[in-house]
Amino acid sequence: MAFMRNQRDSSMRHPPSRMIKEEPLLLEQRQQPRFTSQFRSTFSGEQREGQGRTLDLSTGGCKIEADLPVTVGDAFECRIYVPGLDWPLRIDEAQVRWIKAGTFGIQFTKIRPEEAEKLYQVIANLNEELDA
Repeated sequence: MAFMRNQRDSSMRHPPSRMIKEEPLLLEQRQQPRFTSQFRSTFSGEQREGQGRTLDLSTGGCKIEADLPVTVGDAFECRIYVPGLDWPLRIDEAQVRWIKAGTFGIQFTKIRPEEAEKLYQVIANLNEELDA
């Protein structure tokens, strides 16, 4: 009987745990908005070169459509040919973050301040076109 009372007292001190519904994890990890674009791009690194088309662009990265096989983690130099600029945008280092059906996403990991300024201007122009 003492055993039953201790067990009952124990259950009253510690209410049954409740199941907590967890929120689904979001896969979206972008920190900057992306703008639709279609700029010619080239990339090179580790004795490989390729051409592609930049399909969207942000201050932190872009999505490229290309036939050259890449692997997540690959790093290379990238140039984006934006109409209206005298010279292509030069990204000193970009790293592949994801790959899907002939496209891949890159994060800009090294960019010179003057190139970053040009990139911000290109983004501002794309934003203006979107608002028009």
